Parts: sequence; structure tokens; C-alpha cells
Amino acid sequence: MDWISAVWTTLSATSAWMGWNLFLALVPFVLSIWLFRIAPSRSVLWWVGLLLFVAFLPNAPYVLTDVIHLVTDIQNNDSLAISTLVIIPKYLLFVFVGFEAYVLCLINLGTFLKHQGLGSFVPQAELILHALSAIGIYLGRIERFNSWDIVTRPHHVLSSIVESLIDRRPLAFIMVALLVIAGFYWLLKQVTLAVLLKKHYTKTLEQLNRTNRSEA
Repeated sequence: MDWISAVWTTLSATSAWMGWNLFLALVPFVLSIWLFRIAPSRSVLWWVGLLLFVAFLPNAPYVLTDVIHLVTDIQNNDSLAISTLVIIPKYLLFVFVGFEAYVLCLINLGTFLKHQGLGSFVPQAELILHALSAIGIYLGRIERFNSWDIVTRPHHVLSSIVESLIDRRPLAFIMVALLVIAGFYWLLKQVTLAVLLKKHYTKTLEQLNRTNRSEA
């Protein structure tokens, strides 16, 4: 019972901010489904949704930076079993879900561009969004801005971006973040596409088998 209590305490200790950050990470994913798969036309509402998508997108890869809390949580815990079996898996799952949302966002965007005959622009669009996400991560982690500050405090956000791009240290942070995002994105994208392709192949094969049985 003491061990169960310790596990519950460990899980609940970070549940508030982890839950909130995951919610923010899933917002652009939900928007990407509507924008790039459901919305019938590019109306004014669609363009507003696209702006919101870009504004909230950095929240998904932002979860990578939350691993800074992992060291503190391990140091504050005296049990090796709790650290190994609870804390580390909790962070791994948290980061995976958040970053996978980012990967799926860009996959949805890429599919949309291909359907619009703009498939050749997919790499450029991905790179631009990687860069914007890296800037967003800097603004969130270092400058402590939120996504809605773009609307409520646009002048402060823009001035911070300009200062970041002309200062060596913020620029170095942004470049490292860009490389990390691009690297993790490429790896996880390959795995995600392989899984989606396998599911599509299995579904198609099942449909063919049902058709053959019905004809027989």
C-alpha cells in the first residue's frame, strides 16, 4: 500500500502542468484535422483557423523542453524503482504524445498540399514550420510568452522575436531547437508513415478479400 501511495503521489505531482501542456499540444492537431481534412473550402474562417494553427503549433514540440523537469523529479525521489518504473516512463509517454501530435500535424498539412498540387512545397513548408516552432519554443521557455500573447501582446512578442534574431545566444538556442525538432520529426515521421501505410495496406487487403468472397 505504501508503494501504491508513492506511485500515485508521483503521478499526481506533475499531472496538472503535464495535462495542460498536452492539451495545448493537441490543439494544433485538432485544428489540422479540420483545416486539412474536413473543411470544404478556404473561407475567412479557414484562414483564421490557419493562423491559430500556426500560433499553437509550437506547443506540440515544446514538450521536448519539459524534460528539464525530469532531472529534478528524479533527484527529489529517493526510490530507484519509482524513478525507473514511474517517472521516466511518464515523461517518455508525455513527450511522445506531444511530439507525435506535431508529426501528425505536418503529415496532415503535407497531404493537403499534395491534394492541392503543391506537393513540391512540402519540404519548404515543413522547414518553415520547424523554424517558427523553434522561435515559439524560445519565446515560451525563455521569454515565458504564451500562444495567446500573439493576440493580447503582439508588440511585445514581435519585439522579442526581433531581439532574439539579432542576439547570438537566443539565436543559438533557436538554431539548436530547430535542429532537434527537424531531427526528431524526420525519425518519427518515418515510423508514423510506416504504421499508417501498414494499416492502409491491411485495410485494402481485407476489402479485396471480402470482395473476392462475395463474388465467389
